[in-house]
Amino acid sequence: MNIGFIGAGNMGGALIGGLKNTHTIFAYDKNPEQVKQLGVRACDSVQHLAESVDVIFLAVKPNVLEFVLGELAPFVKNKLIVSVVAGKDIFFIKRILGEDARVVRVMPNTPALVGEGMAAVAAEAPVTKEDTELVVQMLSCVGKAVILPEGLFDAVTGLSGSGPAYVFMMIEALADGGVRAGLPRAIAMELAAQTVLGSAKMVMETGKHPGELKDMVCSPGGTTIEAVAALENGGMRAAFIEAVMASYEKSKKL
Repeated sequence: MNIGFIGAGNMGGALIGGLKNTHTIFAYDKNPEQVKQLGVRACDSVQHLAESVDVIFLAVKPNVLEFVLGELAPFVKNKLIVSVVAGKDIFFIKRILGEDARVVRVMPNTPALVGEGMAAVAAEAPVTKEDTELVVQMLSCVGKAVILPEGLFDAVTGLSGSGPAYVFMMIEALADGGVRAGLPRAIAMELAAQTVLGSAKMVMETGKHPGELKDMVCSPGGTTIEAVAALENGGMRAAFIEAVMASYEKSKKL
């Protein structure tokens, strides 16, 4: 299957990196050098790309999407369109491409750059079940994907879309704590990042509730329960919940 990307920036590049070993990839970007660096087949126009592929990924900035869709509209017959553009729903895309366009919307996140992304997938008729499953399969090359109603995408934005920023801040803060306790900065950062990575893997692979895993670390009267009490006093849980809700509310306004 030939797959095309309009836009070869960070997210487009991450998806291309995951797919190019198993599919023939074409790409068009206003900066041809980005396509060249990815080692895929370059196209010199939206039309050239559309005429060369079966599936078209839209991976451009939201402010140029309407212009790109206008260029693409005459060439979408029998094509599957997959949008990873933030803040632009299926209705917006079909308003320009036509009601018969097969459009799947994807909300990815930046860990796709290292093959550990989390994406939500939404679709509506005339997209088929097979179309949707194909998109999920392609996204599995750069992480995981779940199928959700598009109406939940603002919540997805608040949690997994914006979530990497919350985790990066947590890693930075943990490393700062290590430095305050006397560790060299580089060592503190490695300890913090690997601890977060390993903890997340335990949640995913054991299937145990995070609270149960937390209790396994907290010995009676020990160091960890003292630290947990400090986090509770600092309102850590509420801060994360409010962060998700703030991003969710902002996404709704966009």
